[in-house]
Amino acid sequence: MKSSENRREFIKKMGLGSLALPVFSSIPFSEKPPKYEGKKIGIALVGLGYYATKQILPAIDASPYWQLTGIVTGTPSKIPEFKEKYNLKDENILNYENYDKLKNCSDIDVVYVCLPNGMHAEYAIKAAKAGKHVITEKPMANSVAECEAMIKACKDSNVKLAVGYRCHFEPFNKEAMRFGREKTFGEINYINSMFGWRAGNPNMWRLDGKLAGGGPLMDVGIYSINAARYVKAMEPTSVIAHFGPITRPDYFDEVEESVSWHMEFPDGTVFTGFTSYNTNVEKLECYGDQGWFEMGPAFSYGPLKGKTSKGPMDLPVVHHQTYQMNGMGPMFLSKDPLPDHISGLEGLKDIKIMMAIYESAKAGGKKMML
Repeated sequence: MKSSENRREFIKKMGLGSLALPVFSSIPFSEKPPKYEGKKIGIALVGLGYYATKQILPAIDASPYWQLTGIVTGTPSKIPEFKEKYNLKDENILNYENYDKLKNCSDIDVVYVCLPNGMHAEYAIKAAKAGKHVITEKPMANSVAECEAMIKACKDSNVKLAVGYRCHFEPFNKEAMRFGREKTFGEINYINSMFGWRAGNPNMWRLDGKLAGGGPLMDVGIYSINAARYVKAMEPTSVIAHFGPITRPDYFDEVEESVSWHMEFPDGTVFTGFTSYNTNVEKLECYGDQGWFEMGPAFSYGPLKGKTSKGPMDLPVVHHQTYQMNGMGPMFLSKDPLPDHISGLEGLKDIKIMMAIYESAKAGGKKMML
């Protein structure tokens, strides 16, 4: 499938069955649900691919805060099962042609956009204009302009915009945040993170420039960038990047095969990153002046593991999306704005950095100020 293919036709043909990382398996739930007996938040899934149905939907079912009240799909054959299981009303079952009718769906409070990256902005903005709160998968969109348009649309409609940063709710990554911010191992002065996997399907949407917006950087490199930012609790000042060689030109004629980068923070901390669609690797290493900690696997469904210079990271292995939806539930019930770390502002920050990485790599490693 090439970028010339119509996006809606792509949805109908593919059914979005390849939205989740194909090289990682899921893990059992291990969380006791929080106590909540109030009115549930009605949520609609936009896209019924693997990630929506095998990761987000089980989390919705397991959470006391949420109830599936609608679906948006271009695959009619999927409708009967969902309609029967969740007792969905006909008016809450939409497709991509009548999506604007969302404004009439009073049982839907929030939409969760589980579509390819290049479609996030369109369907998030339409949902906002329909008066619905939005959760969109990451990366938030394919460009800074799209992210800014999404933020504006949600602000203008007075609705919330969240990005599915599941790692912000996951125990190992939350511990990494704490280590960095509480200086458990002193001042962190070097961070290294690598995340990649070997692409095996030349027709998957992740290799389509318009749908994916880029290659492994947009797909999994974002985890490494976001981790460095939340460990340091500050924003980087510059980046230098280089594309790796193309070893499979039949796969990588629209997106990069790999990219590496060197990023600096205001306090002089150096972060080196690498991401690839030709290498199975996943780790986060953080070194301070009083010790170190590392995780590997660090971001996928692993199960995650970690150790430190003081001993192992003895933490529960959980279903990330259940923690995410349980964490987001009270945030959407509250009248207060979403915390910045899972809002559209966080998504915009990552996109700005990734766009700078692409600019630097295209310019042959020119230093880009952020």
